[in-house]
Amino acid sequence: MTSLKPRVSVEYSEQATIMLFTDEKILEERDILELQESLMGVIEQADKINLVLDFSNVKFLSSAVLGLLIRVSKKVYERGGQLRLCNISPRIYEIFKITRLTKIFDIFPDRASALASLDKSQ
Repeated sequence: MTSLKPRVSVEYSEQATIMLFTDEKILEERDILELQESLMGVIEQADKINLVLDFSNVKFLSSAVLGLLIRVSKKVYERGGQLRLCNISPRIYEIFKITRLTKIFDIFPDRASALASLDKSQ
């Protein structure tokens, strides 16, 4: 039996729910489906969620992850929440720039600045 390790770790702060990706590589379809299950499960637990996705550990990701992030964004905003991405490596950030996802996502260099950017009135 193979042991499944968590795809994300979840922390709660006063301002937001913080999800830290634990995998260095997010490439396999099965991994992305598990990640989607984790992300959507957390989003659906709250009416209005402020969500920070921390990419500190991620070195490689597939284009399917970008599609997942767009679905996550849509779900968060439908529920009246806010989404921030942080700690994205320069290599991965370049992919966000090429695909123009930097215009869709609010991306911050670190967790503190992502948290500070959240609208406190929400």
